[in-house]
Amino acid sequence: MKKLLVTVCFGLALIQLNAQSTAIPRYKISDLVKLIDTSRTPLVINFWASWCGPCVREIPWFEKSVAAYRDKGVQLLLVSLDFAEDYPKGIAQFAQKNGYRSRIAWLDETDAEQFCPKIDSSWDGVIPATLFVNKKLQYRKFFGRQLTEAQLLQELQSLVGL
Repeated sequence: MKKLLVTVCFGLALIQLNAQSTAIPRYKISDLVKLIDTSRTPLVINFWASWCGPCVREIPWFEKSVAAYRDKGVQLLLVSLDFAEDYPKGIAQFAQKNGYRSRIAWLDETDAEQFCPKIDSSWDGVIPATLFVNKKLQYRKFFGRQLTEAQLLQELQSLVGL
């Protein structure tokens, strides 16, 4: 009986670890560029890390504001730039603790000089950073800084053509 209980507990632990791993996909920069290039809906990509105070402060605004534009098809992707040792468990726990509901991906890249210019030529690696893309309107705008809630709302209006 004891052996069966240990086996069941171990199995449940593996299932939980696997669920956390699949809940936060690991992206390479090429995956992210492909997502941006092929997106058929307005897309907001926010680059953040759990250790970045300004990042953590703005995510609730992003979630609330983007939710208000869901009927316009706007999607939010939170791209974590956390350290490899925090993936996936630490990022998932942080997101759960803070009540994040948006899609989260982890960028498995370490050379900012290589990946930043593929997002925007002006990006020097500072976070938070946000990219707004709407292929239908040929709209693309990048911010390499924290946005205020008012700036975010204004940018979302531009993103959807209002």
